Amino acid sequence: MALIKSISGIRGTIGGKPGTGLTPIDVVKFTTAYGAWVRKQGNNKKIIIGRDGRISGEMVRNLVAATLQGSGFDVVDLGWSTTPTVEMAVKMENAGGGIILTASHNPKEWNALKLLNAEGEFLSGDDGQWILDYADRDEAVYAPIDEIGSLRYDDSYIQKHIDAILAHPLVDVAAIRARNFKVVVDAVNSTGAISVPELLRAVGVTDIVVINAEVTGHFAHNPEPLAENLVGLCTEVRNTRAHLGIAVDPDVDRLCFVNEDGSLFGEEYTLVAVADYILSNRKGNTVSNLSSTRALRDVTEAMGGSYAASAVGEVNVVRKMKETNAVIGGEGNGGIIVPELHYGRDALAGIALFLTHLAKLDISMTQLRASYPDYFISKNKIELQEGIDVQHIFGQIKKKYAGQPVNTEDGLKIEFDKEWVHLRTSNTEPIIRVYSESKSEEMANQLALRIMNDIKSMMQVTAS
Repeated sequence: MALIKSISGIRGTIGGKPGTGLTPIDVVKFTTAYGAWVRKQGNNKKIIIGRDGRISGEMVRNLVAATLQGSGFDVVDLGWSTTPTVEMAVKMENAGGGIILTASHNPKEWNALKLLNAEGEFLSGDDGQWILDYADRDEAVYAPIDEIGSLRYDDSYIQKHIDAILAHPLVDVAAIRARNFKVVVDAVNSTGAISVPELLRAVGVTDIVVINAEVTGHFAHNPEPLAENLVGLCTEVRNTRAHLGIAVDPDVDRLCFVNEDGSLFGEEYTLVAVADYILSNRKGNTVSNLSSTRALRDVTEAMGGSYAASAVGEVNVVRKMKETNAVIGGEGNGGIIVPELHYGRDALAGIALFLTHLAKLDISMTQLRASYPDYFISKNKIELQEGIDVQHIFGQIKKKYAGQPVNTEDGLKIEFDKEWVHLRTSNTEPIIRVYSESKSEEMANQLALRIMNDIKSMMQVTAS
C-alpha cells in the first residue's frame, strides 16, 4: 500500500491501514484540512468536485462530498468529469476551490485528491504545506446542524467546457469539418470516453472510432499514454485507415497523437505542434518545464518569440507562464495550457487547436511531424547510496561544466549546444533522475552515460 502526501494533493492506493494507503479515514482527514484552508481564504462556501472513471471514484466521492458538507460547504458535484473541466467549473461557479478525484495516469488501484484554489489552479507550495500541517495537527471542527452544507449535482460542465473551446478564436470548426477526418480514440475506460467524442463532434468530426470506450475504471492497459501502452491504438489507426489517433489519460489532461501509418507523433511534440499553430497566428512567448524537448524553443525563436523553462510541475509552468506573459505553455508529457481558457493542462483544448492546425495546413500527420526539429529524450536514473550529499555532487558537476549554460532552478540542467542533460532528485525515491536530449537516441544515451559516470565517480570519492 502507498500514501503520498505532497503539496499538490494526496495520492494513494485504495485500502490498507490508515496512513499507509488512501483509506476512508485518510480521505476524510485531508478533505477536512482542505476545507479549513478554503475557509481561511474568505467567506466562499462553495466547492466543486468531479471524478474520473476509477472503480473507487464513487466511494471517494461520497466521502469527500459528505466531509465538505459536514464542514459547512455547499458542494457542486460534476459527476464523471475531467480535470480541466473541474478547473474551469471552479471559475464559472465562482467557487472557493475544487477537488478532482483522480490519480491521473496511475493504475486502477490508485486514487487521489487534486486540490484547486479559487482560480481553478493547483495550490502553491505554501498553501499545500498549510493543508498538510493542518491535517497532522488533528484540529478538525465540523459544522453544527443548522450550518451543514448542501449538495447539488450538475453534469452540464463538459458541454460548457466544450462551448468555451469552440469560442476560442483560433478554433476553426469549418476548416476541421472540411477535412472530413477519421479519428480513432483510446478512451482507456475513463471519462475520455464521454468528453473526447463530444468534443470531436462539436468541432466537425463525424467519423469517430472509440476503443476502450466503457467507463468502468478497469483500464484495458496501463493508462499512461506512452508508446508501450498504445499498441492497440496504433494498430486500430492502421487497420481502419484513419487520419489519426488520439490517446488521453484517465482524467483527460494529457494528450498524444498517432500518425496515419500507426507511428507515434510523440507526446513531446503535442505541445510543439499546438504552439506552432498559436504562434503562427499571434506573436508571443512560450513555456515548458526543464525536462521537455528543445523543439519548443526552436519553434518559438523561429517565430520571433522568447522561450522560458520552468521547474518540473504544472504549478511551476503556470507561474512561469504568468511571469513571461506566455501565449501557450505546458509540459512534454502531452500537457497543453491555453491561458485564454484557463491555467491548467487541457487535452480537449489541445485536440481542437491541433486539428485546426492540421486541417489548415492540409497535410498528413507524418508530414506535420516531419516539419519539426527531431530530438530524442533518454530517461535514466541513478540509485543513491545512503549518506550521499546530492547537492555537493551537483555542485561538483556544475563546477566541471562551468563553461556550459547551467540552470539550477530545479536540480541541475546543463546545455551543450542543442543537447542538454537535466538532473533532479526524486521526492519519493532515493534516486537521481537523469534526462538527456540530443538529435538521436544513441547520442542522447551517450550524453546521459557520460554525466552518469561523472556522478558515480564523484559518489565514490564522497563515500571514501
